[in-house]
Amino acid sequence: MGGGHTPRITPGSRRQIGLVNAGLARAAGLATGGRPPRIFTTLARHRRLFRRWLWFAGALMPRGRLPREDTELVILRVAHNTGCGYEWSHHVRIGRKAGLSREQIARVRQGAGAEGWSERQAALLAAADELHEDGEIGDALWARLSAELDDVRLIELCLLVGHYEMLAMTLNTLRVAPDFEVEEWAR
Repeated sequence: MGGGHTPRITPGSRRQIGLVNAGLARAAGLATGGRPPRIFTTLARHRRLFRRWLWFAGALMPRGRLPREDTELVILRVAHNTGCGYEWSHHVRIGRKAGLSREQIARVRQGAGAEGWSERQAALLAAADELHEDGEIGDALWARLSAELDDVRLIELCLLVGHYEMLAMTLNTLRVAPDFEVEEWAR
């Protein structure tokens, strides 16, 4: 997974990101029990865009309509598909807090076809894969998802995958280093 190289754009200082963004980053660090996340201090170097992105990202996670376990399952699959170590390390922790078991998180790497997923979970993982590979969800999978999700949640699922794909590309390209080491079971 990405993130093992020298950052192309280093996390910004309070002066570089501004007081408001520094405060937001500090609050996020306190909420996660650590330092301000590098994703915040790096992206906040583009001050105006950062706050708009944060508002949009927050509408998907944690304030989205999909259940948190579903959201985290999808984000973890996106992190796997994109090789984004930053996303993976953060969402292993967040996924555990949202109720995913260690076994489920480890199984995300095997995809929708792995034993043990519910029909809903398998469909969500398959959606992340189809969107990653094809840029759209095919008719057969859409029918399966439509049996599980209402229109609002179907829209949110597409935006969730697209957002985290975009974010992974940005994090990988900027080479933002993960804030946490992942435990052996989650590697």
